[in-house]
Amino acid sequence: MSSQTRTLDVGPLRTFVAVAECGGFHRAAAVLHVSQPTVSDHVRRLENACGTALVQRAGRASRLTPAGETLLAEARRMLTIHDDVLARLAAPLSRELTVGSTEHAADQLLPRLSTALAGSVRYRLDRGTGLREALDRGDLDLALLLAAPADERSAAAGLLDVRWYAAPGWEPAPGPVPLVGLDEPCALRDRAVATLTAAGSAVTVACEAAYLAGVLAAARAGLGVTLLATMGHTPEGLVERPDLPHAAPLPVTVRGRRGLPPETLASTASAVAEVLRSAQELA
Repeated sequence: MSSQTRTLDVGPLRTFVAVAECGGFHRAAAVLHVSQPTVSDHVRRLENACGTALVQRAGRASRLTPAGETLLAEARRMLTIHDDVLARLAAPLSRELTVGSTEHAADQLLPRLSTALAGSVRYRLDRGTGLREALDRGDLDLALLLAAPADERSAAAGLLDVRWYAAPGWEPAPGPVPLVGLDEPCALRDRAVATLTAAGSAVTVACEAAYLAGVLAAARAGLGVTLLATMGHTPEGLVERPDLPHAAPLPVTVRGRRGLPPETLASTASAVAEVLRSAQELA
């Protein structure tokens, strides 16, 4: 096959980068919201175009071959150029926004935000690290993050109230307070540890999970107490624990992709701030 007939398509390249970052085909498929056979087909097309193996599979885990490592660096560069060009050439009349959010309070926040934002909105839920990477790739227009504004691509959008929850009847045994939370890095986990420590309580992480569903399951099982942002709605199977030290609310920031019009960032941050204010008044 001549070099003129071989093509590195953007879709398979994006899939290949996801396999490398996620460490396997199964996780990449979940992150990309496609089937695992689709991921395998994309990698196979790249290997056919390159004429060499790019990924070695070991069960559900995968590792890159030397050729794969070389392609990974170039793929990231190519995708950055591709996404930057599309961002600059995007039609200014397009009304659809792709918004990323962490899972915290998403079931309460996002429906209200959809009403507040004009036009069509698509959402993606992920951890903060994943959302930042998606913004840098151009996969998202905006992301709601639990952090203070970092630069001109970020805008403050208010504060998110956080409260303690545990299983009904749960009481801590003598000794360090058992904490259930997301694995690091996590702003809520950091706030929980800092709050308990400042109140003079020792803390032990009794259970950590990759996603919010795991945190809720562990708390319902009575493994420990957890700090959650629920916008005043107690999760099923848990009860609020106002007897624990008050935790200060977390700052919410809206961060935009490169090339996003400043007015879009500002209007979205304003809409998020209004939703948060309304939720606090109703809580």
